[in-house]
Order: sequence, then structure tokens, then C-alpha cells
Amino acid sequence: MNTAQTHKLQSSASVNCMVITVSDTRNQETDKSGQLMIRLLEEAGHAVTAYQIVQDDFEAIREIIVTAVSNAEIDIILLTGGTGISSRDTTYEAVSSLLDKELPGFGEIFRNLSFTEDIGTAAILSRAIGGTLRSTAIFSMPGSTGAVNLAMNRILLPELRHIKYELDKHKPQQ
Repeated sequence: MNTAQTHKLQSSASVNCMVITVSDTRNQETDKSGQLMIRLLEEAGHAVTAYQIVQDDFEAIREIIVTAVSNAEIDIILLTGGTGISSRDTTYEAVSSLLDKELPGFGEIFRNLSFTEDIGTAAILSRAIGGTLRSTAIFSMPGSTGAVNLAMNRILLPELRHIKYELDKHKPQQ
């Protein structure tokens, strides 16, 4: 058994997550990607402790992340939407401006899987990003249901417990 497998076994069975959909047009009824993310998390035994839709606005995205990070009941923040290259897409800039530590492997693996299994060379347009802010992990992915399905099932769901374990290792005891 390798170290990652050992850490997964030592970690908690459930991770508390916040789901944030970045969109100027979606609401809770039309937010298929956010709803898919919530369903996948709950089916995997994780808790969705918060869900919000925020406008694709740099300051609004930063504000909701900073507020979420200060909530001790949120271990991981998952964002969907606003990662493209149009002038309106600001999720990447908002998330990257806050990170203490970037996890470049998330974006790299996401784009590689997107290229080989899903959308081909259009994968270069994705600005998926992951990292940490204090003791909270943050992952941002494109807003399509295909992108959410790929990121969640192939990358994040297999690692959420391990990520929480690593973040909790040196947390001060309360």
C-alpha cells in the first residue's frame, strides 16, 4: 500500500464542501452543473454544507471564497463556471489571486483528460485551477456538465479525503 492509499484510509469518511456556480444567467433551477456536482458529492458520502450562485465578477468571486474559507465547517470549495477566455470570465483570476499554494496538477490533469477523452484540442481553452487558501482547498472547473463530470469523477472524488487529510495534518487543535 502506498502513502496516498494509507492517508486515504486514515482520513475522515466525509468531506464538507461548498459548491459555487459562477454565472450571470443561471439560477438554482437552471444550474445543471452545480446540481450535478452536489449530487456526485452526496452520492460519494460527502456533505454539501453550502451552495451559492455568484455573478461572474472578480470581486464577488473573491468575496464569496474569502467568506467560505473563514467558515470552519467548509473543507473544500468547488467552483464551476467562468474559467473560459472571454472578457467576462474572471474565475481563474479571482481564484489564483487568493491561493497560498497552487496545485498545478489539477489543471494539468483536467486538460489532459479533456483532450484525450472529451473535447480534443479545445482543452487549451480551459483555465481549471486548484490550490489552497489557509487550510481550505479550492478547485475551479469549467461550467459544462461534461467538465464537472470529468473533474469530479476522474480527479476530485478519488482524492477529496486525501486532500482533507493533508490539510488537517498540521492544523492547530481546537
